Amino acid sequence: MATQTQPIQLYYWPTPNGWKVSIMLEELKLPYEVTYVNIGAGDQFKPDFLKISPNNRMPAIVDPQGPGGEPISVFESGAILQYLGRKSGAFYPAEERARVAVDEWLFWQMGGLGPMAGQAHHFRNYAPEKVPYGIERYTNEVNRLYGVMNKRLAENAYLAGPDYSIADMACVGWIKPYRNQGQEIEDFPHLKRWFETVMARPAVLAGMALGEDRRSNLADDKDAQKVLFGQRAKD
Repeated sequence: MATQTQPIQLYYWPTPNGWKVSIMLEELKLPYEVTYVNIGAGDQFKPDFLKISPNNRMPAIVDPQGPGGEPISVFESGAILQYLGRKSGAFYPAEERARVAVDEWLFWQMGGLGPMAGQAHHFRNYAPEKVPYGIERYTNEVNRLYGVMNKRLAENAYLAGPDYSIADMACVGWIKPYRNQGQEIEDFPHLKRWFETVMARPAVLAGMALGEDRRSNLADDKDAQKVLFGQRAKD
């Protein structure tokens, strides 16, 4: 990888999806500058942000030293991890079988663990009225997904095999609030071992600490809830 002389622009808020990219940048020791996208205040709908993230979701990046030396913007956390992995040659193996394993678990998180954990968290903590079916449905599904991870990690040090990768970075932030998802990590000993191992990495701690002082208690912030949970399509 050519030396990164210009900082990567990170559009970020401290959430499990935001942490994926801040962790990766910390692991790579790449220079970066943060623009905080306060999703509780509606920053994700600002026109300048929508130019680089048309789905009005953070994180996103702008790399001034993209392919061919020209700037590139990337949205969607999984795509950002893959881009940075290819750019750096780290935490995303070039050998095809190893890369497929990383992709499997990365997409498993994007399509399963993240959405289901997010729904469990919402119905258990933020829904304006208790919906027993929703609580049970999503809590049970997260429990199943934790079991999938636990079984995998019984035979592998990390999700994609013997080596730490972007798949682990993608998942660890979604395990961190396990109690809010109605889970007990002690019920999943192999997952617990992996979680403690990953959480001990200095770059993971630094990535998760980024902007932590800016977070409000969403359970008490009714204005932020209106922005986050009352979104409608906009022209």
